[in-house]
Amino acid sequence: MRAVVQRVARASATPGGAIGHGLVVLLGIAAGDDEAGVGRLAARIARLRIFANEEGKLDRALLDTGGAALVVSQFTLIADSARPKGARPDFSKAARPERAEPLYVRFCDELRALGIRVETGVFGAQMQVELVNDGPVTIVLDVEPG
Repeated sequence: MRAVVQRVARASATPGGAIGHGLVVLLGIAAGDDEAGVGRLAARIARLRIFANEEGKLDRALLDTGGAALVVSQFTLIADSARPKGARPDFSKAARPERAEPLYVRFCDELRALGIRVETGVFGAQMQVELVNDGPVTIVLDVEPG
């Protein structure tokens, strides 16, 4: 499972929801991913200290700031692009939609259970995602199954 986490001043997904201050989480689910990994990733993101404290140091987490999360499913994060230049990326390691969607929903539920307001895109939809990256701060997190 891979997440690209961006600290934002505001963001929206159309169709979908919108947030002010918080995080955009682009979530890619691989074929072997499971619920245990979903829980670990949600906890890591909720506690990821990428917001500035009073001294300007990155020492506060989403849980500390009261910010929200906009979670967008993005299977293209699991692409294998090691093919020759110009070749189509291989998406075969991404989970099939019937497996990925329940894990995506579970990830959002896990964040909510931690007390984070969560907005989402629409799973499987063609979306327009707009954001104002704050910093910019962008972190890539990988979690193995189990």
